[in-house]
Parts: sequence; structure tokens; C-alpha cells
Amino acid sequence: MNQEFLRTMHIDGQWVEAQSKTVRDIINPYDGSIITQAVEGDREDAKAAIAAARKAFDDGDWATSPAADRGALLNKLADLIRRDHEELATLESLDTGKTVEESRWDMNDIAGIFTYFAGLADKDGGEIIASPIPDSSSLVVREPVGVCGQISPWNYPLLQAAWKLAPALAAGCTVVMKPSEITPLTTFKTMQLVEEAGFPAGVVNLVLGPGPTVGAELAESHLVDLISFTGGAATGKKIIAAAAGNVKKIALELGGKNPHIIFDDADFDVAVDHALNGVFFHAGQICSAGTRLIVHEAIHDRFVDALAKRMANITLGNAFNDATRMGPLISATHLEKVESYIDIAKGEGAKLVLGGSRPSDPALANGFFYLPTLFTECTSSMRIVQEEVFGPVITVEKFTEEDEAVALANDTIYGLSGGFRTKDPDRIARVSRKLRFGTVWVNDFNVYFTQAPWGGYKQSGMGRELGKIGLEEYTEVKHIFQNHNPAALNWF
Repeated sequence: MNQEFLRTMHIDGQWVEAQSKTVRDIINPYDGSIITQAVEGDREDAKAAIAAARKAFDDGDWATSPAADRGALLNKLADLIRRDHEELATLESLDTGKTVEESRWDMNDIAGIFTYFAGLADKDGGEIIASPIPDSSSLVVREPVGVCGQISPWNYPLLQAAWKLAPALAAGCTVVMKPSEITPLTTFKTMQLVEEAGFPAGVVNLVLGPGPTVGAELAESHLVDLISFTGGAATGKKIIAAAAGNVKKIALELGGKNPHIIFDDADFDVAVDHALNGVFFHAGQICSAGTRLIVHEAIHDRFVDALAKRMANITLGNAFNDATRMGPLISATHLEKVESYIDIAKGEGAKLVLGGSRPSDPALANGFFYLPTLFTECTSSMRIVQEEVFGPVITVEKFTEEDEAVALANDTIYGLSGGFRTKDPDRIARVSRKLRFGTVWVNDFNVYFTQAPWGGYKQSGMGRELGKIGLEEYTEVKHIFQNHNPAALNWF
């Protein structure tokens, strides 16, 4: 990547310097080294990007251009992402610490997301409604919502950006992207591809900086019509308050504390395997991680033993080592947060079965690594069970009856995702309807695909991403009524 680009932002079709002229070190989580430096913007940069997006929407041709043309540009961007797949995966792993194999999967998904929404762009021609009024017609259409501020998280920097960017562009919106300031590399690279693809000036703008300044400006600005944010609940609540200024549309994904129920008739070995897969990809730094296991008492002890044996063999290391199965946490600050939760869990009476510390391997000492950690004898009143740790930590609760398992699973302020495992078809029908989550997995966990909507109940957020619903989030509904034979009413 051309390092000069990392000292600039992309506003109104141009790479421009941040008005503050300040930069931030971008840290490699594997060893704490400085990868590069990236620009650090502020409110003035955000205002300039918003103004460019507003001008492109109000005065440009993008919003009214043929949907097929927008789709063609999205397909071109997808092709460029596929072309630069390996470079993007390398940058993502350098920036986040996740294994390069995981990043390659992400890049495949990202290209597919742009292709999917390219295909949807011209598929909604509106809906004709039978009008009850003679000699009239009634049409419902969807139009682009306008200028969209999009704030992406650090755990899946480009994947989460694509979930927002692709449907917004397909709908005809203009965008200001704000990636996390600590993981900007793939978003910068993709902005170069957006430019190469030939999107009009001002349609896609990139600004970088902290949430309290750049993010706050996007949320507060009366020139922004929609704000999309993925991240923590505390920040999400601030965005809701800020967005009230002009009653802008809001799309929020605010994480989860996701239960994974193991009934005693489940396929035992597959359940153990999926329980591991549900947590330890990207060191548990996944909003949908199944970190809360709820296991039937008849298999509880055997399940915990099998889990601990498999967890002890998880290889930590460099993202680019084929033997590595789990990388580091994102930062020193986040590592300290995870450690604080371990202390809290011990204080609450949870039993530490495995892990609970940094690794002793000297080769990992400079990185932000934490051992896969397992707690048993947990209850739903514990903070370690209720709060999102966002690390490689599993808690195990025990249950006896089906209704008890469902009640435990639903006992959370979150409602992003959950899953359960059983061979009983009647139980599948009952439990899948009783669980209060935006996604419920049956005999699997952590599965998502572009065609299906993603989002949560309760404090996991509002709105949905992906699928046809994900495109509709970026539209306004308009009813067009036409009287074909107007006549005077003679009422007044």
C-alpha cells in the first residue's frame, strides 16, 4: 500500500490532508510493533466529507441514475476486491491479528456482498396498489434515504464496512465512511478501489478519527439523513441521542451475549466442535460469539472435560503461520479489559477450569495474547455471564428442563443471536420460536450469509443488515397517488 495515502482522507473525489495534520500509530497486535501511521481527522474533516456527500446527493446524478448503472459499478468494485484479495487479506491480518486464513474468508464474503447488492439494485420497481378511488392509480416506490454516515468497528473492519457500503450505494445514497481509527488499512485500500472503479466524486467519502469527534459529528449533523453504527451499546445510546437533532434514521448493531444451549440428545462430538468454533475465531472478538454455554446436567461434566481438552490444544501465534488457530486481542487496552473480567468472574464465584492468564511463551510476550479460558459453576446473575467480554472466554451454566434452558438463554439485555442443539423435531419447533434473538441457529452456530438479514432484539440494536431488508434500510417509502380524472368537489 502506498503509505502516502495513509496520510490523507478521501473527500469529494480527492485525497486531502487532515486539517489537524496529526497522525496515529497503527499497531500490530501480534508483537506491538508500529505497522504504519495513519491520518487522524477531527470534526472539520467530518464536516467537509458530509458537505461533499450532501452536494453529490442533492446536485449530482447518483441518486437518480439508472439502478443498473449503480449495480454495474458495484460489480466492478467486487471484481477489484477479488483481484486484490491477497493484499487485502494481508492488510486485515496485520491490522487485527486474526489468522490470514480467516481474513481470506472475509475477503471472499466481501466481494460476494458487493455482487449481491449489485444484483438487487434494479430489482424493486415499486408496487402498484389497487386504489379504492375511481379513475386513479396508486404506486409505492422506494427512494434513497440520502446522505449516510457509516461507522465501522475494529473487529471486522472491511466486512462490516461492506455490510453498510454496498446496500447504501445500491439504493442510490451517498456515504461518509468512518472506519475504526485503530484498524483503517483495508478501508483505505478499498477507497482506492472505489476510485479506480469510477464512482462519481462525493458519492463515497472516507474520513478517519476518534468517535467522540468524527463519529459525533456524523451523528449530530443535520446534513446526514441516516447513521449506521456497529459497536458498543454505550456509544450506540449516545448516537441515538445525537441523532434526535434532525430525527435521522438509525441502524445500530450493538453486540450480544449469545447463548448456546446443548441438550442431552445432541450429537456430542459435533456439539463440542461447534462450541469451540462459536467462540475462538478471532479470539472471541465477535459480536455473535457463543461465549455463554448452557449445558444439560446429564452431559455437563463430560462436555466440560471434552471442551477443556480441545481448548488446551489451540495454537496461538502469528497470523501468517499456518499452524496458528487463534491470534491476539486487538490492543493492550482491550487485553486489560478481558483480564479485568477474569478477576470479576473469580470474585463472583465462577470456577476457573482452564486459561485465565496471558500465555507464558516468550515469543508471544510482546503481543496482546490471552489464553482460551473456561469457567464453570456460572449463574445468570454473574457479570461474566451477562456482559460482553469480547475475548476468548467461555462460561458454562447447567440446566435440567427445556423451559429452564430457554429462560436462562433469554435472561440477557441482548438479543443478537443464539443457538441450540437437539435431535428432537418437536423441541426444534418449540425452542426456535421461544428464543428472543434476531438469529437463532439450530444444530449449528455462527453461520451467516449475505442473503439473510442480520441484527438483534432488545439492546443489541435496531434495524437489519444484509439481505433484501438490508437494502431497504437505506430507502424511504413514498406513496404516489394520481387522479386521472380530477373534478371539482364543490364542498366550499
